[in-house]
Amino acid sequence: MPEKGSASVRDWLRGIEVFDRPMPDFAPASAPAEPSELFLAWLTAAVDAGLPDPHAMTLSTVDETGDLDARVLILKDVGPSGFQFAAHAASPKGVQLAGGPRAALTFHWAEFGRQVRVRGAVRAEPADRAAADSLARSDTARAEALLGRQSRYLTDPDARDRALRESLARIEERPDLVDPAWTLYSLVPDVVEFWQAARSRDHVRLRYEREPSGWERRRLWP
Repeated sequence: MPEKGSASVRDWLRGIEVFDRPMPDFAPASAPAEPSELFLAWLTAAVDAGLPDPHAMTLSTVDETGDLDARVLILKDVGPSGFQFAAHAASPKGVQLAGGPRAALTFHWAEFGRQVRVRGAVRAEPADRAAADSLARSDTARAEALLGRQSRYLTDPDARDRALRESLARIEERPDLVDPAWTLYSLVPDVVEFWQAARSRDHVRLRYEREPSGWERRRLWP
């Protein structure tokens, strides 16, 4: 491992090989008219290949000061109406979405040299859909959400463990208990970009842009 702060770190990073494996073909001319169809095809390929956490994505938001924020979440659903994910309304991402209901998603399947970038408005789904999503989660995940303390400073791990045990006991007593602040969101895209790497570095990019008449497909320079 090179010394920190030295020029050798830069040289070491530049020496790491990228895209040094066979890459899938991507023919934008034959791409479907609707971006969710192409996304599901790419996601299915990642799942069938056994790639780890193929439905993981980076959610990017902006806080009240204009600073960017990002974290990795799990995709819950996707279709012509949008990309769905869930969060606690009192979490930083929930607060940020309430103040500025727009976001970006980034999917990355490194083994295939593929990225998908999504940008658009975010809306909260009806409470019954959020409840169904909550009930499908593990008991521990539901118990954590019921505490409503995500991202707060943790000064006493023992107190956290006690609170979690008490929250789990509430769920055991009431298996249908749902935190009303648990929210299912849909990002309704106005832009979706597909990026396919090539070993030659002649990467292929296809961008879908929503127009009043429907989706328009446009190639982008690498």
